[in-house]
Amino acid sequence: MTAPAPPTLKTVDAAAADARTQLMSVPGLNMHGDEEVAMLLYPGFTALDLVGPHYFFASMMGAKVHLVTTTGDLSPVSSDLGLAIAPTATLADCPKDLTVLFVPGGSTGTLAVASDPVVRAFVADRASRATCVTSVCTGSLVLGAAGVLRGRRATSHWVVRDMLEHFGAIPTDARVVMDGPVVTGAGVSAGLDFAIAVVERLRGRPYAQALMLQAEYKPEPPFPGGTLASTDPAIAGPMRDMFAGFAARVAELPAP
Repeated sequence: MTAPAPPTLKTVDAAAADARTQLMSVPGLNMHGDEEVAMLLYPGFTALDLVGPHYFFASMMGAKVHLVTTTGDLSPVSSDLGLAIAPTATLADCPKDLTVLFVPGGSTGTLAVASDPVVRAFVADRASRATCVTSVCTGSLVLGAAGVLRGRRATSHWVVRDMLEHFGAIPTDARVVMDGPVVTGAGVSAGLDFAIAVVERLRGRPYAQALMLQAEYKPEPPFPGGTLASTDPAIAGPMRDMFAGFAARVAELPAP
């Protein structure tokens, strides 16, 4: 008996097209869109704050993702740990009307950009029309300094979360917090949870689940940790104290 012939590329492509048709027929799944997403790049941002959400936003079929630099030209922007990312737009070139405005966090670089009146004015302007005004980690400090968190529940990295009161926000201890158009994520790794939540809001849960499967997103940490409550106090206490100076500097940022 002869072995069956392997499938041809034509057969494989036809099967893939059929699978795509089946996926598009799932109730509530919005495969295509035309979202305009602006993700802020500034010297000293934390790369994972941006790269995780970028994966999910850029995977939305039809969405346009703009990597917007605060530096005035399109030179690569270096993260806090030296990973440089090439921007695609300047503040002046960024579309006026956005679906998603996103700000990643960092440390001293974040404090610097939150103190920059040009950046604050840009964020306030784009946020006034955006469908979703968002941040991950300490990026919420930039939103706060721009005046867009007043009266809103919001989260941030645990080091500075309570400092959001300085900007008129309501600090909320949660991985992802939604309050009207404002969607904020907690520290660094929460950016993945955050991005999935934003995709669900824009495209529906079935599409968000499809992207979760594409990314094989099912976190299973090898051991407990990641929060003050779940970390050995012998580690959590010194870690908290190490960042106390940074948290104090947040109070020096201009209140909106």
